[in-house]
Amino acid sequence: MTQQIKDTVKAFIIDNFLFGDTSYALADDVSLIESGVIDSTGVLELVTYIEDQFGLEMADSDIVPANLDSLVRIAAFIEAKQAAAQPIKQAAGAA
Repeated sequence: MTQQIKDTVKAFIIDNFLFGDTSYALADDVSLIESGVIDSTGVLELVTYIEDQFGLEMADSDIVPANLDSLVRIAAFIEAKQAAAQPIKQAAGAA
């Protein structure tokens, strides 16, 4: 699942921030902010995309470099949020 998340987010970043330039070597662990791929406005676009694409709600406290600064960190964050939401969805379905 992690690779699928990384691929999905990477495609979004290439399309929206690199204007479709697939020749840019976007490594999974490169800092998106330090490398200049995204800026503060781009982070907000990325948050909106993550919420829409993966059905997550992100709190202000979630919007930090530790969660959003690389493809590896984004995938780990999304998986953790999905795992945390799963018991809630199961409990709601059982009610």
